[in-house]
Order: sequence, then structure tokens, then C-alpha cells
Amino acid sequence: MNTNAKQLNNTPDGEDRFSALISNSSAVRALAASVEGTLGPKGLNCMLVDRFGGVTITNDGSTILSRVEANHPAAGMLVQAAEAQDAEVGDGTTTTAVLAGALLSEGVEQIMRGVPVAKVIEGMRAGIVRALEVIDSLTKEVSGFDDPLLWQAAYISARGMKDIADLVVEAARLAGMEQLRECGWHLAEIVEAEEGAKNQVFSGLIIKKERLNRMMPRSIDNARVLVIDDSLEPEHLEDDALGTESGFSRYMAIQEEFKESVNKIVKLGIGLVVAHKSVSDAAEEILTDAGVMVIRRASSRDIIRIAEHTGAKIIKRTGLSRPPQEIQEFLGACARVYGDERLEHTRIEGGQGRPAATILVGAATREVKEERERIARDAASAVQSVLLSGVVPGGGAAEIAAAREILALRDETGGMASYGVDCVTEALRRPLSQIVTNAGFNPLEKVEDVIAAQSEKRCASLGINCDTGEVSDMYALGVVDPAKVKTAAICTAAEIAEAILRINVIIKRRDNTPIAPHADIPAGG
Repeated sequence: MNTNAKQLNNTPDGEDRFSALISNSSAVRALAASVEGTLGPKGLNCMLVDRFGGVTITNDGSTILSRVEANHPAAGMLVQAAEAQDAEVGDGTTTTAVLAGALLSEGVEQIMRGVPVAKVIEGMRAGIVRALEVIDSLTKEVSGFDDPLLWQAAYISARGMKDIADLVVEAARLAGMEQLRECGWHLAEIVEAEEGAKNQVFSGLIIKKERLNRMMPRSIDNARVLVIDDSLEPEHLEDDALGTESGFSRYMAIQEEFKESVNKIVKLGIGLVVAHKSVSDAAEEILTDAGVMVIRRASSRDIIRIAEHTGAKIIKRTGLSRPPQEIQEFLGACARVYGDERLEHTRIEGGQGRPAATILVGAATREVKEERERIARDAASAVQSVLLSGVVPGGGAAEIAAAREILALRDETGGMASYGVDCVTEALRRPLSQIVTNAGFNPLEKVEDVIAAQSEKRCASLGINCDTGEVSDMYALGVVDPAKVKTAAICTAAEIAEAILRINVIIKRRDNTPIAPHADIPAGG
């Protein structure tokens, strides 16, 4: 999709005064249309094709939005907002796009009818506040890792893949509530997918690096761990310095000092050495002979993860010149470290430092691996969100319940702002409408059936069974969504809609034109 913004040189009067609004709304609506077909249990996949002919087939909204070609600035705003939500809560990007597209479409329609933009936004704000209050009132807390609602949330987010749901729930249990509550820590980040691997959750880390050579031990139990945020090689001297006697003497002294440092590693009984940069041939030879496993060129992220899990303190190369008793204070430990040659990675298990868990998801091919990894990350994010914020009925039922409550708000609001409230009401009907459309049913009929059933039975968890088309209780079907994901989607969609509705004209900016701090303003400017 390539939707380029128009340059508008006219004033916002007459027939052109809605040009920017229509252009922006159309771009966002087109982008939303690219993902809305993936919504719900019967949603279909999207094929993404790059300029080299590479193909990605997925129904993950975040993946589609992040990779689609959308040159229109308004579409870019939606992509950025969806990416921000994905980084924050890990899911709900498709719902965000659908809601944002619906809010904009409804808002533009009201504005075209003559409702002032300010009044539309005023009503939308009031409707969104009420919607969030309703979602909050519908939220159910889970009782812990054994609560069936937790597994159901994982199962729904995992697109019906039972094995992935089992993995992420077990991983959450292994991580524990203290770590799940930690700010900035995301369960989705511990997901790893490998071709030919078996599904597994274990206490430890996977480092996508192999031992330095095959002569080093493949597995070490109860290993002491040294983490070097540097290279493991002697200090480098310039070639000019080696041409003098003093320079050569200095070179020999450096080599001798370095060998002593490496021998300290051996004498301290260290089993695993992890270096951020390169390892010299001399060090490799000594450590290989001593039966030490060495991993080189580990990423900065892996260096930190290994240090935290094993309880090691990160040391620089110069720190190896310290006495052995001081170096000991920098050492960590783990129950086992071993290299998997088939999967080309190294596992570090049972560290004495911070507990760590890894979700290993197996797949048959690279394409399947990438998709299963995305699904597992979504499910892991859902599990963490549910444990922290609870669940609401899924399948669009919660949005319909909120829409019903907002109908009463319209009468309270009065004036032209009530048209903005209508925008929110119609937008909240959109997720259920799209879900039943994707399932092959009439959206007008089914949405009205749910509204009538919820009102008659006073049950906000009623929605549509996508297999039968009948009105059913979403809790009874096990269809639940994380409350945090739902509220984040509504808030993000509202922010995008308001920001775009406020844009009155699109002007192409002149680039690379610095403005002087005290530049004179031209007459008439």
C-alpha cells in the first residue's frame, strides 16, 4: 500500500476545506482495512511481499502494520502509535487500528454534516472516558497461575495453539509474580524459537553463540562463570613501537602478563568465560587445554543477562591483573552450561543470581518459526497483562457493553457534542462487526442480536459464537482478553483519531532550511 499525501496550496474554504481531513481519514482507513480481516478466530492471513520477492504470511496485526508500506503521514501516525502500544502491552494493535479507523470515519462524517471539529472531539473524549469506566467495571481479577481464565487468555492470544498457551503459562509460573511486576521486564522477551527444537520451558538462558572451538567441553556442571565486557587479548602496541629495543621488551612483558592473567582463570577453576569481544589465539589455546568453555563476541544484552542470571559481576580486561582473591568476587555460577551443536546455541541453566526462564518454541521451517515466535510473544504479553490487570469478556462483547452505556451519555451530553459521542458508540460496535464478518455471518444482524441480548439479560459478557453464529456467554466459551490491552487499544485509537481530526491542512515542508534565532519576519508573513 502506497498512499502519498497531497500538497495543498489552497485555503480551507469552500469545497476544498475538507481535503486534508478526507485525505488523512482515507489513508488511516485503508491501513486499518489491511489488518481488520485478521480479527477474530476466523480471521485470515495477510501476505507481505518485499521488493526482493521475500514473503511473510501472518495474521499478526503488529507485524503487518510495522512492515506495510505506508508513505502517507497520517497512516504513519497510526503505525507509530500501534508500535508504541505493542512495545508497552505487547498486543491489541489490530483492535487499535480498527477502532482508530472507525472513529475517524465517523468523525469525518459528522464534520461533513456541519458539526464543528471541536464539538466532535469534545463528545469523543466524553465517550472514551465512559467506555474506559465500563471496561474497568467489567474487569475480573485472576486468582493466580492456576486460574482457568489465565490459560484461556493465553489460548485466545495464541490463536488456538494449545502447546504455546501451555508454554507461556508455565514460563510465567517459573518467572514468578515479583519479576512479572517489575517495571520494564516483559515475559515476551524470553521467547526463543528454533527450527527443529522441541517445545520447552526451562530455568535459564539461551545464548545464540557456540563455544569457541569443538575441543572445548560441550557441557560443564556446576560451572563458575567469568563475564568480560571487553576482549580477552593482550594490550595492543603500535608497529612503530616494536622497532625499538624498549618497545620489544614492553611487548614481551605484556605477553607474559597476559598469559599470567589467563592462567589465573584456570587456577580459579572457572568453567565458562564469556567475552564481549575477541579472544586471542594464546588465550584460546590455554583455556582449551584447561577444559574451559569460552564464548566470544556475546552481545551487550547477552553480557548483562548472563551476569544477572549467574550472579557474576562484569569485569574489564584490565581487571584480570588483580590478585586471584579479588577476581573471585566477580565470579558467578550456574548449575549447568552446555552447547547444542544442532541448534547452534549455548544454554546456561540454574544460575545463582537472578532467576531466569526461557520459552523455547519449536518449528519445522524458518517461515513457521517466525510466525510461531510472534504468536508466542503475543501470548506471553497477554499472560503478563492478565496477571497484572485481569480480564474482560472478549470477542467484542466488552466493547458492545461499553457502547450500550454510552448511549445514555448521549442524552446527558446534549448539544452538538452528542454527535461526537455517537462516533464512539459506532466505533465500539466495529470490533464485533468485523469478527462476525470474518466468521461469515451478517454483521448488522449479529451486532443487534448481541445488543438486545445484553440488554435483556443484563449480561455484559454475551457475544457471538463464531462457530455457530449464536449469542453465547464469552466467559463460558473461554473467550477473554487482557483488560490492560483493551483499555490501551481504546486510548491509543482515541488519541490518533483526535490528532488527525485536528489537522486542517497539509503543507509540504521545505527541508534543510535552518531558521535564524532572530530572523526578521517578512511583511505579510
